[in-house]
Amino acid sequence: MEYKPVIGLEIHAELNTKTKMFCDSLNDPDEKHPNVNVCPVCMGHPGTLPVTNFEAVKKVIIAGLALNCQINKGTFFERKNYFYPDLPKGYQISQYQKPLCQNGVLEIPNPKSQIPKKIRITRIHLEEDAGRLYHLPGKDYSLVDFNRAGVPLMELVTEPDFESGQEVRKFAEELQLIWKYLGVSDADMEKGQLRIEVNISLRPEIPNSKFQIPKLGTKVEIKNLNSIKFAADAVDYEIKRQTELLDKGEKIVQETRGWDENKKATFSQRSKEEAHDYRYFPEPDLPPLKFTDAEIAVIKEGMLELPVQRRARFKEQYGLPDTDINLFVASKSLGDYFEHVASELLSFDKLAHLKKPPVDEQGKLFKLAANYIITELKRMAEAVSADPADTKITPEMFADLVVRVFHGQISSSGAQTVLKEMFETGVSPEKIIKDKDLEQVSSVGELEMAVDKAIAENRQAVEDYKKGKEASLKFLIGMVMRESKGKANPQVVAEILNQKLK
Repeated sequence: MEYKPVIGLEIHAELNTKTKMFCDSLNDPDEKHPNVNVCPVCMGHPGTLPVTNFEAVKKVIIAGLALNCQINKGTFFERKNYFYPDLPKGYQISQYQKPLCQNGVLEIPNPKSQIPKKIRITRIHLEEDAGRLYHLPGKDYSLVDFNRAGVPLMELVTEPDFESGQEVRKFAEELQLIWKYLGVSDADMEKGQLRIEVNISLRPEIPNSKFQIPKLGTKVEIKNLNSIKFAADAVDYEIKRQTELLDKGEKIVQETRGWDENKKATFSQRSKEEAHDYRYFPEPDLPPLKFTDAEIAVIKEGMLELPVQRRARFKEQYGLPDTDINLFVASKSLGDYFEHVASELLSFDKLAHLKKPPVDEQGKLFKLAANYIITELKRMAEAVSADPADTKITPEMFADLVVRVFHGQISSSGAQTVLKEMFETGVSPEKIIKDKDLEQVSSVGELEMAVDKAIAENRQAVEDYKKGKEASLKFLIGMVMRESKGKANPQVVAEILNQKLK
């Protein structure tokens, strides 16, 4: 028997509003002290009334619009009744019947086809987060921190459209990028601002048949996944585990499982025989939410650029390869820095010491800048845990150096020396090049003497080159570079050698 994985996701994201969902206590994920950002409202004291944080509502609508969702113009909050020690009210204000957003879609790369795969989004609703429990090792009690209780929480539920861990990873990574680009959530998984839950089962299929068995398998939940990589690995492991059990004729137990990163395996947490009865009913202390088409249109007009839009724009505007573009999209701060550099590269009134390249060569200039940002500046910035924009190298200084490299005023190895000095001191490339005597010699007149000397002193290499040995040319270029103490422009040297050897 063959099996088809049937996988759906539930993804929670804390919204980055200034205050909590229904009160004015601060929403501060970096708060170091427990139970500081609390008040009678989020602690559920009798006689208190919640007030809706419309900024949180707006952020969920923005997220829904970005994912092609239908926005419910008439919705309301409901009470989800259950008890847990970190839930101070004894219930959670959430949404069930009418979520803010529903029926959306997000496309991800399809490993089986050039056509992207569409992942359907069932709903996105808004609720309040619970607190956080701390289970101390070796103790017979737990501690609770209510700082997170009442923080606006966005929950996204997909249809069971995934078939592998790779698809789960691509979807979660793109979703995380979208929310960061839109500014609705910082989506930092290490801080618990983004959490993934997986629902997975295997459905039997008939090999080499157009017909599939409609029966669904037993669903298993995987919770407490605090890394996109862990979620993908857990899915792949669970597919393998369930397949092996079914092949042996054993049954899958409906249960909740966790992920052990050290063992690279899921483990049973608790059985789940039936669903909870949360006894939803409309929240009596909050009025319904109503929106007009005009209000939604205003929110849509204020939306920021999405990752998919940036990919297309970088391709058209700068002509960069996909590998560079994907890196600049994945790291928004790095992409922003590149854009500032690119803008400076086109402002040749500021870089008047060198001629402006023709339009058809500007793509080469952008690619050169991208290379140095990705290979050099990124590495130096990461070494001190900083963004490129926070270093001493301004985009204008960086563009200045790139133009000098482009015109051969300085070699690539010299440029690395200059970049390091710029990073440490913030001194301009022009001054560093002058102080360290790094300017490359490109004058034909100055280089011809060194070329003539290399030819005269290396007759065997000359003869070998004439016999078709291309490596001899590189040897002769190296001799000229040594004679010039590394300051000769190798491209110009190669041109002179070619002419003289002919």
